[in-house]
Amino acid sequence: MMIDFTKIQDSIPYILQGIPVLFQVVIVAAIAGMFIGIIVAALKITKSKFIRFIGHAYTAVFRGTPLILQLAIIHFGLPQLTGYVTTGYQSAVIAFSLNSGAYISEIIRAGIQAVDRGQWEAADALGIPYMKQLRSIILPQAFKNILPAIMNELITLTKESALVSTVGVLDIMRRAQVVGGEKALYFEPLLFAGLVYFVLVMGLSLIGQQVEKAMRKSG
Repeated sequence: MMIDFTKIQDSIPYILQGIPVLFQVVIVAAIAGMFIGIIVAALKITKSKFIRFIGHAYTAVFRGTPLILQLAIIHFGLPQLTGYVTTGYQSAVIAFSLNSGAYISEIIRAGIQAVDRGQWEAADALGIPYMKQLRSIILPQAFKNILPAIMNELITLTKESALVSTVGVLDIMRRAQVVGGEKALYFEPLLFAGLVYFVLVMGLSLIGQQVEKAMRKSG
């Protein structure tokens, strides 16, 4: 049997309408994940063993369990406990933000620890408070080194965003499934969805490569 995209050509615009939905989830989750990651990374490098334990425990939970399970628990499980029902979009943003925050925290932690220890010692000698040291001195230097890794996390989020289809969010994947159900024809719409994801990921990869080159030149 030959692949025939003409059978779904009238549905292609419908599938492409999932692109803005995808980026809404990815961008919001990436921004929220960055804030979470900074906070958790700060917890991991404090002098308090208990606070460090909290930071590492958070990371272990969200890195050690499947994202699709986290999404299912938030969307289907939490309403049973709290009585509050979230939409598919809300559940997706919460799950992706928490998951991304765990990975980003490790990236930031590694970046912070790569900063010369003398920077901390000089700031301590000047009596600069810990949080101000982190915000004004350490993080700006760390971000220069970790930006390529952050871009890789954004690419990973883009690929994993297909999971939001499991909670009814009308992204590219879900729309392709809808088209397949309506036409009783699944291969072409799913293949087309795969091509869209491929183009998006390759575009982000090229941007990441340019960012990395710019970082090397400025270094």
